[in-house]
Amino acid sequence: MALTDPLGDMLTRIRNGQQAKKDSVVSPASKLRARVLDVLQREGYIRGYSEETLGKHAGLRIELKYFEGQPAIKHVARVSKPGRRVYSGSKELPVIRNGLGITIVSTPKGVLSDAEAREQNVGGEVLAEVF
Repeated sequence: MALTDPLGDMLTRIRNGQQAKKDSVVSPASKLRARVLDVLQREGYIRGYSEETLGKHAGLRIELKYFEGQPAIKHVARVSKPGRRVYSGSKELPVIRNGLGITIVSTPKGVLSDAEAREQNVGGEVLAEVF
């Protein structure tokens, strides 16, 4: 079965894993997913991730993070979807929860958080919002 939105699938696995209080979740691997996980790790929303083999295919084991028993990620949502792409310039990047959350942006300089994209003065496709 082909997935129409692989990134949305990974974000849903993270959301469901945290609701079920899991230590880690597994998702099929791709370069885009790994770069998004890099941003989440840099910003402190996950403990980390590692690559592992799932049968014939590569997978990513995502180590979820909790603070005082509560998930570090309160909300994760896909912004740009396969049916409706959302692009934003560096000056128009959305601010989530007055700067307490992040927006993950795919730019020509790689996948960055909104603060990193503003600092490098690049815009791009708004992939997801996290807080």
